[in-house]
Amino acid sequence: MGKTIQEINERIKSGKAVVVTAEEIIDLVREKGVEKVARRVDVITTGTFGPMCSSGALINLGHPKPRMKIHRAWLNDVPAYCGIAAVDLYLGATEMAEHDPLNEVFPGEFRYGGGHVIEDLVAGKKVRLRAESYGTDCYPLRKWEAEITIHDLPDARLFNPRNAYQNYNVAVNLSDRVLYTYMGVLRPNLGNANYCSAGQLSPLLNDPLFRTIGVGTRIFLGGGIGYVVDRGTQHNPDVPRTKSGHPKRPSGTLAVMGDLKGMSPRYLVGYSMLGYGATLAVGIGVPIPVLDEEVVEAAAVSDSDLYAPVVDYSVDYPQGTGRVLGEVSYAQLRSGEVEILGKRVPTASLSSYSRAREIACLLKEWIQSGRFLLTEPVELLPCPVRERGGGK
Repeated sequence: MGKTIQEINERIKSGKAVVVTAEEIIDLVREKGVEKVARRVDVITTGTFGPMCSSGALINLGHPKPRMKIHRAWLNDVPAYCGIAAVDLYLGATEMAEHDPLNEVFPGEFRYGGGHVIEDLVAGKKVRLRAESYGTDCYPLRKWEAEITIHDLPDARLFNPRNAYQNYNVAVNLSDRVLYTYMGVLRPNLGNANYCSAGQLSPLLNDPLFRTIGVGTRIFLGGGIGYVVDRGTQHNPDVPRTKSGHPKRPSGTLAVMGDLKGMSPRYLVGYSMLGYGATLAVGIGVPIPVLDEEVVEAAAVSDSDLYAPVVDYSVDYPQGTGRVLGEVSYAQLRSGEVEILGKRVPTASLSSYSRAREIACLLKEWIQSGRFLLTEPVELLPCPVRERGGGK
């Protein structure tokens, strides 16, 4: 017999809910079996923490006196997009500070960008605002300079169009020169392999067919509470999958939003990538309600059963050839070394598994204490069941 989210919430309110992390569910299923675990457990918590470029802050500055219709604006010299309304801005995580040399002296260091401004705001630090306007009859002010903190802002929301990728590439370099990429520095001639996923802890790998995650799902976002507001950009469920339904290529994504004022600089961190640019490392945790045995079975898959594609970033990725050099499991990746084209290659992760575990455990505590209730998705994200089957 299955459960409903409403029934699970009643158990959370009464303090009776059984909550485990996506790591803990693996051993539980091995010990007790899927059927017993599905009856006993109510919620599985997940977590991920890593660089997520498609992120940013939607900020309302409030009107100065006299009022102003902002045409151009900078926060700590990082340009923000102003074409929304008079004092509404969108600060992108990858936008760079004005006058940054970028890659003019290659490889550039990209020391400060939009992601760093977001981290500073969340940390309560003062941020320099510079704004310009062409002036109108109703909004006469033409220049505005001030030091602001997040507490001065009427509204500040994290709005990320594409986060929490469901699986991703393992990046390698087959060329004879060093490459500087969004997947980190790649040494020549298969000198290293970089990946970016929490694997068995990652939210979307624990609900591979989106049976419980959809528009309106309440999540842990950046240390506070947020929501899934839609499928993310580049959401692509139409990829090869394992027999259990787990994708073997980059697949689903989430668009998420939450109140920036309730977040923490521990889970929103400005990130500089040598020779590539700046971004924001984001912490996300998604609760998975145990509605039935199928939910448990999908979440109990371990790193040894999850596979990622190996892609050459010297030719195949930049040229969009679609070629995949092979597949490796996350257990192999986390071991520190994988075999690619007959060569033993050292691995490194851009995402933090320990921070992902921390997020899953913190979300577990929130649910157990009754602080965090689950929401019923308004619409589940599209993921054709026909994709299941075949492969490892």
